[in-house]
Amino acid sequence: MAHYGIIKKKYYTKENEVHFMFLKQSTNKKTGRTYLSIVKTYHDSKKGYTRTSTIKSLGYLDALQKVYDDPVSYFTGEVRKMNEAENSRTKTVTLRISTDETLELNSDNRKNFGYVALSKIYHELCIDKFLKNRQRYSKEEYDSNAIMKLLVYSRLLYPDSKKKTYEGRNKFFDKFDFSLDDIYRCLTLFNKRSDALQLWIHERIKEQYSRNTELVYYDVTNYYFEIDEQDELRRDGVSKEHRPDPIVQMGLFMDTNGIPINYKIFPGNAPDKTTLIPALGKIQREYSLGRIIVVADKGITTGDNIWYILSAKNGYVLSYSVRGADQSFKEYVLNEVGYVNKGDDFKIKSRLYPREIKVTSTTGKKIKKVVHEKQVIFYSPKYAGKAKHDRAEAIAKAKDLIRNPAKYNKSTSYGAAKYVKNLTFDAQTGEILENAKHFLSFDVDKLREEEKYDGYYAILTSEYKESDDKIIEIYRGLWKIEESFKITKGDLESRPVFLSLKEHIDAHFLTCFISLVILRILEHRIKRKHPPSAILESLKKSSCSLNQENYYLFNHYDQVLKDIGDELNIDFSLKNRCLMDIKKILGDTKKG
Repeated sequence: MAHYGIIKKKYYTKENEVHFMFLKQSTNKKTGRTYLSIVKTYHDSKKGYTRTSTIKSLGYLDALQKVYDDPVSYFTGEVRKMNEAENSRTKTVTLRISTDETLELNSDNRKNFGYVALSKIYHELCIDKFLKNRQRYSKEEYDSNAIMKLLVYSRLLYPDSKKKTYEGRNKFFDKFDFSLDDIYRCLTLFNKRSDALQLWIHERIKEQYSRNTELVYYDVTNYYFEIDEQDELRRDGVSKEHRPDPIVQMGLFMDTNGIPINYKIFPGNAPDKTTLIPALGKIQREYSLGRIIVVADKGITTGDNIWYILSAKNGYVLSYSVRGADQSFKEYVLNEVGYVNKGDDFKIKSRLYPREIKVTSTTGKKIKKVVHEKQVIFYSPKYAGKAKHDRAEAIAKAKDLIRNPAKYNKSTSYGAAKYVKNLTFDAQTGEILENAKHFLSFDVDKLREEEKYDGYYAILTSEYKESDDKIIEIYRGLWKIEESFKITKGDLESRPVFLSLKEHIDAHFLTCFISLVILRILEHRIKRKHPPSAILESLKKSSCSLNQENYYLFNHYDQVLKDIGDELNIDFSLKNRCLMDIKKILGDTKKG
């Protein structure tokens, strides 16, 4: 025999029961002036009696009469509308719950609600309009916009393979009516539209967020593929994770606010320094950025890149390797003359200097050019300690290599090899040569030379009118793009990449790029009150379970959701919602 219980639930917009709102008229006995305000009454369950609170102060009646013919009648009507709206949201529902009802095997009736925030920004960027317009006259029967939404929302909240993403499509309230094969077919379409879509998103960000491109940050990272064979794109290269797998390189541009502008994919064997010119040339031609200041790490600091930046009437703030510099520069760095102590042993100095660089001519020959730049040098004991700490692992590895050379090869000895004398490798196999194993020794001189420069950093810039402190501040903004790479690889789990076709690989990174843009915009909207990982975690936790009769029960609400809700005008606080209300909220986010 089935057992049933009757549960009556009242759903309210606030924690306490709202009875009604009314227009309050208060007359000052001394001045005789009447003040209008909208007041609500409610039952305080904790106190056990009815209370009142002012929800909107309107002003003095005589002042309001200059604006409204009859302020009392006007605001009485407004209060009536407010009560009607409140009553429509406040209702009692009776649910008939069976205590014997069971779940089906492997069932999961939870759905995510947090993605409504992602949907809001997705449609503000009009990505749906772009895809629908581009597909209007095509023969494809699948919905490319629906596929993009699933891939982006899932990448942000439930990152996984394309197959797993498709299998988990019912986590969302959107109807994703397409097949897994449709997803793979659509990746080819996304690849064709990639450049145009990136530009489209850029234009929407300019319109809605007044994109700041005075400073443009650039950096390069790579993504590995768990495959053995190389191809045109996936090549052996210097992996950021020090893995032996083939990789692809990604160059990413980011604006002053930390929002990505554009990305470009390069073969895995492309050195970082060769990626800037083609990438920068493209966005300068197509994105109408005006004069920009390129901010990048020392891997980009080459004569060719600097000359290209200056020739395009742009500026640069680039880090410069002290250890890799010439002797004259090293002597300037270590010379105590000119340093200004900023406290806590942090010191800084600078000079205007005509530095000679080498530039590749049209014939391929290297020619000498002179750039007049500002060189900012600073020393940080904190960075000195970090350098020593980071080096300790490599030193320990080098000593172990000397004792046990059979354990290592060219790949696995990365980071330690430079501290080992007489270390040579077989060009074909990468193994340590047998006749070298008996003569390995630790290079103390190498270590001592490196230690001299611990904590010293150099920045080269064309912006010689800026203060030293400002230049350092500009350069430190690079952490935003470094963090973006960490987010993409960590929170978004963009690698390893299990796709094989070149166009599918690029489409995968396009969806990762769009996901990152949406996340960064959301972070920007809430004024960086919460880190990206916390944003994603809270949106993921904002989920619900189906009770009965299309009513869903929520069990998570936190400060992150409150801040997002306040900014995007989405209420995440309600414990119970009917499906109709959820669909209305979702529909509102799609209005852009």
